[in-house]
Amino acid sequence: MAAFTRTTQSASGGPVNRSTEVYEELRQAIVEGAIRPNERLIEIELAERLGVSRTPVRESMLRLAGDGLIVSHRRGWVVREHSADEIREVYEIRAALEGFAAGLAAKRASDAELKAIEKNHQDYINTVKNSSRGELVEHNDAFHEAVIAAARNNLLVEQIHRNSHHYFIHRIAGFLSDDEVRGSIEGHEELVRALLARDAELSEKVARERVFEGLEKVLKRLR
Repeated sequence: MAAFTRTTQSASGGPVNRSTEVYEELRQAIVEGAIRPNERLIEIELAERLGVSRTPVRESMLRLAGDGLIVSHRRGWVVREHSADEIREVYEIRAALEGFAAGLAAKRASDAELKAIEKNHQDYINTVKNSSRGELVEHNDAFHEAVIAAARNNLLVEQIHRNSHHYFIHRIAGFLSDDEVRGSIEGHEELVRALLARDAELSEKVARERVFEGLEKVLKRLR
């Protein structure tokens, strides 16, 4: 099993109980690819590695299974490997949710939020010029998070986050070719323009198209 780092706080910065801490750490390791598809998850080994009893590990396994990230296998657990059809379904849902969020953002975002999104886009360009592919993941996520947050619909944000907990979504930016990176920049630029124009219909259309482009990149790597 690849190395991964312990988490001691929740996403909001506050303390978390042991089961939640273990769950969040394992989920992050799976989503970011530190624990790979089809890799076995042995409760006693995880408990020893994380310095916890088997109870929080067992509870975490059940939650991860509920998220669709792991599956039961021979009285144990393995990280789920999604088929091409399953990946397509995930992206279709993502396109609907993120497209709708972008449309709402065009109507609801404050001027300050739109300026922050525009700045985030410029930061992404600077990252492309000066950083490694791996660092693109964080900046790409930050850009989309800013757009989603500007929709001002907490339940929608929650559903988008739940649907994005898949390794093939999170890690794709780390393996983009130069041409694909340029395409990503152009896609962000197009969305920024639509948002600044407060064109909800175009913003939704552009966001949907970007998601489906991401799907094609993932499927291409499966062939």
